[in-house]
Amino acid sequence: MGKKVFVFDISKCSGCYCCQFACKDEHAGNDFRPIAAPQPDIGQFWIKVDDFTRGKAPNVRVHYIPRMCNHCDDCKVLAAAKNGEAYRNEDGFVIIDPEKAKGNKELMNACPYGVIYWNEELDIPQKCTGCAHLLANGYKVPRCVEMCPTGALTFGDEDEMIEQTTGATVMHPEYATTPRVYYRNIPGQFIAGTVYDPEAKEIIKGAYVRAVTGGKLYELYTDGYGDFWFKDLPVGIFDVYIKAEGYKTKVFKHLWTKECLSLGDIPLEKGCDEE
Repeated sequence: MGKKVFVFDISKCSGCYCCQFACKDEHAGNDFRPIAAPQPDIGQFWIKVDDFTRGKAPNVRVHYIPRMCNHCDDCKVLAAAKNGEAYRNEDGFVIIDPEKAKGNKELMNACPYGVIYWNEELDIPQKCTGCAHLLANGYKVPRCVEMCPTGALTFGDEDEMIEQTTGATVMHPEYATTPRVYYRNIPGQFIAGTVYDPEAKEIIKGAYVRAVTGGKLYELYTDGYGDFWFKDLPVGIFDVYIKAEGYKTKVFKHLWTKECLSLGDIPLEKGCDEE
């Protein structure tokens, strides 16, 4: 069998934390040496789900990104292990030997992703093992994958996961470590707002909205609630134009999408544009 990979599809993640709970249930208080010593009840999450809230009320979006050991092909931890304290198994997982690594904090410090924890009681570094103890006993997937109810987290042989990994990204590609954990559909930036008539005190549906940056045009119409959302935008400087029949065009200049932008409630003035 080939080396394994994990793929997270962010668009399918509901933020239920089942993967995080499953990992804790599998490893906390359970001794799987020589692969892994017991994980402490608190303070360690070998897979940790981070939530990201973007925009501001009423235009808010939340997404979730699980983080774990990337089991990198160019693993800095393996490079720091001079006496066999860490090794790569046949599935491609980087395993820290809980006996040989005792007292060696350099292994924890060597990881640029910060996903290795220090067990003060046992005086050892610890992290995700890919549930190597389960796979060695015939299990098909790690516990975190098994417990994902939405299919956001998948796992398999690298050669059989090409469709899922093609076009996917990795965390911090600038580290040049060649991770074996991939992410799909991480959302881009957005510009959103609600268009309304301040005199009638009603929303305006069907208003034409366009966003322009560097010669590239994005366009849509406000929905039945008067809302518009330009989603998955790159970071850049945008000009936004809002036009509805019987109203003057509303213009927002030089909007920087370094952060997601909520333009809030946007009143349109009745009349015609000046020639």
